[in-house]
Amino acid sequence: MAMKFPPKPLFESRFKAILGEEGYAKFIEFCDMRLRRSLRVNTLKISVDDCVKRLSKKWQLTPVPWCPGGFFVTREDRIDIGNTAEYQLGYFYVQEAASMIPPLVLEPKPGETVLDMCASPGSKATQIAEMMHNKGVLVANDYKYSRLSALSINLQRCGVTNTIITLMEGQWFKGEMFDRILLDAPCSGTGAIRKSFKTLLIWNPRGIRSLAKTQKQLIRTAFAALKPGGVMVYSTCSIEPEENEGVIDHLLREFPNSRLEPIELPIKGAKPVMEFDGMKYNKEVSKCLRLWPQDNDTEGFFVAKIKKV
Repeated sequence: MAMKFPPKPLFESRFKAILGEEGYAKFIEFCDMRLRRSLRVNTLKISVDDCVKRLSKKWQLTPVPWCPGGFFVTREDRIDIGNTAEYQLGYFYVQEAASMIPPLVLEPKPGETVLDMCASPGSKATQIAEMMHNKGVLVANDYKYSRLSALSINLQRCGVTNTIITLMEGQWFKGEMFDRILLDAPCSGTGAIRKSFKTLLIWNPRGIRSLAKTQKQLIRTAFAALKPGGVMVYSTCSIEPEENEGVIDHLLREFPNSRLEPIELPIKGAKPVMEFDGMKYNKEVSKCLRLWPQDNDTEGFFVAKIKKV
């Protein structure tokens, strides 16, 4: 298949070993397709029905099966959905459908204390605040000052009022203070190739290993900051086992009081990778949710739900 940036031979051999010849061909086929646009209605400002009535005058909306208030958007005009009055008013957030999954798995409740450790630009933070009905405290953190601008603007646009923005390295959070934590970790983005073909150009195993090291450090810190009985969700838009199953296996080895919980959503998931590069992962890893782009015509994604017992 003629892609702008053809996969490197090592990339090809790695994922053929995981998916098989036929599965890999399907994966590359979907990576070369344009990603469907999708949005999530912001019920802090408008009901789902009222927003759908307004938007249906312009576009065709198809419900995202796993997210109430999420819709795939088909439009005949050339207007970008972000250049509309409804968007500027904060009635919806333009969000990839797979990206809506981590907050749904986290299940934040009104009145709780919640941390979004890597929050910018705010897609999941605004979704968490919506699920909390603006009650309780949400700490939305990021480690780069330049990223706080987008986060702040999106929180304000969506009418979020229960959120504190912090600027710090995620590794510096201390103490068992949070009921729930979302760690949507910085990653290689190999699940989102259809959004950026350049990911294939810069891909290299050394970079993956370096990212996995950071992710393991972040997940250890996040788990330590979780209250006993609390729930943490780890997610990436990567399809790399080292960044996903390998990181969860590391947590299970480091913390005997960590437990994985099953994820129950109306979505087609693939089997997690249980062995990679000579490493056999903990059998609990089988409870994680792994999504390839071809499974649901979305980005590739990985989600794990962890409880501190």
